[in-house]
Amino acid sequence: MTSLTWTGPIADRARLLRLLQEYGVYAALVVLFFVAVGLDASFVEMSNLRVQLFQLAPTLLVALGMALVIGTEGIDLSVGAVIALAASVVPLYAGYGLGGALLVALLLGAVSGAVGGAMVAFARIQPIVATLSLMIGVRGLAEIINGNSAKPVIQPGILDLGSRNIAGLPEMAWIAAVCALLTGLLVRRTTFGRQLVAVGDNRQASRLSGLPVRRVLITVYVISGVLAALAGVLIVSHGAEADPANQGLNMELNAITAVVVGGTPLSGGRVRVLGTVAGALFMQLITAVLTQHNVHTSYTQIVEAAIICFAVYASQERGTR
Repeated sequence: MTSLTWTGPIADRARLLRLLQEYGVYAALVVLFFVAVGLDASFVEMSNLRVQLFQLAPTLLVALGMALVIGTEGIDLSVGAVIALAASVVPLYAGYGLGGALLVALLLGAVSGAVGGAMVAFARIQPIVATLSLMIGVRGLAEIINGNSAKPVIQPGILDLGSRNIAGLPEMAWIAAVCALLTGLLVRRTTFGRQLVAVGDNRQASRLSGLPVRRVLITVYVISGVLAALAGVLIVSHGAEADPANQGLNMELNAITAVVVGGTPLSGGRVRVLGTVAGALFMQLITAVLTQHNVHTSYTQIVEAAIICFAVYASQERGTR
């Protein structure tokens, strides 16, 4: 007698998990948007949308760099500290205009990323350990540079970056959108993007096949550092002050949340840039809705934690199929 195996429910569950990972964030984003509008019709007013985009831009920039790092099966916990470091040098070089301050900040972000990448690529330190130590040291350096109190920034060119609109939308949002587009092209249309995915999928096999594994690892951490530094400059330009003791706090967690919710697995081997953008938008909407209805920040953090757990669970379940 031939035994029959009932696989229908199992197959249906696997299919559901796959659909959730592929398209769940987009569906959730649409639903949440309509919920926000239903609760408060003023949510779609242009003034409020500009506020949301101002807040979204730095998080999205950091999340894009984080997505590349996670794509190599890594993690970068130093991005919040790099934001603080970039913020700390803006007042010092504000006299050279936006170009001078931005250049110094980006260079420091690149150096920080290169140090973290070298620790991972050459010393073979676990990414979480390497970037955790960097996070502590870099934030300490930022506070030494800036001092104990926030410093105002009054240079018009820098302040314009954080307040100017182009075609009705914040310039900061346009910068983040361009960076997202470039990141997507980097991942999907370049040799480096294919190498990045290969390294994340199987680092040992990539090394044996002759791929420049160390160069790829260092490069993704440098990109992450540069994008975090850019986010730091945008935060200073929008807030008109440098406060490294508070700026960039928990930004690494926000970025990781956006990346994971967007469908990029923590196990590496895949980078979903569009999903990361949607994940960042989704988390910004959640924060905005809860804040507008006077929900305490602690509850917002609990919601974010639950979302991360579910997203990671869906990713791992799919990986076992």
